[in-house]
Amino acid sequence: MSAEPQPVQIFDHDVYTVLLADDPTAVPAALWQVPPHRRPNLDPDLLHFYADHFPDHTIAVCCFDNADPQRAKPLLLWYPPLDPDRLTVPALDSHTGKAPDLDATVPVDHWVLFSTDQAPSDWGAPVAYPGDMRHRLRAFLSTTVVGRHYGRGQSMPNGDFTISHRDLLTGDPGRIERLQPTRR
Repeated sequence: MSAEPQPVQIFDHDVYTVLLADDPTAVPAALWQVPPHRRPNLDPDLLHFYADHFPDHTIAVCCFDNADPQRAKPLLLWYPPLDPDRLTVPALDSHTGKAPDLDATVPVDHWVLFSTDQAPSDWGAPVAYPGDMRHRLRAFLSTTVVGRHYGRGQSMPNGDFTISHRDLLTGDPGRIERLQPTRR
């Protein structure tokens, strides 16, 4: 007998209980499996927003307890890109717990860094990692990056950060753009 595929995969990693779902609207029905002290109260409109604007994406909800101050271990996700010629960093802003307002101009305070394993040897700024970092983890991380800081009182239209792979290879962080999700 084979088990039916579950609409939400749930696993524990360090301080997190992680829920992975192809359909964000399936997350509320699975929250009972999250320990009560980690269980968030998610607005259904927020989950519908992600289902409507990112239909081909998987959502990861990382549940944790703020009352348990710990330094969380990294959580790395490896996945095939939807568009291999474009790198996008999620940065939609909504500190209310409700769906992001795509018409809003929001204050930003982000370091946006990109890398590629196809860069020439003289490309980007080198990255220094702590000496006690495990070599298994370091093998997944970039040795050089290109990016910039968005902040210091700056406001931008709400959205993600993106750059084409071709533009990334130029090493010019000025080619990073702000991207809004498409509306269905």
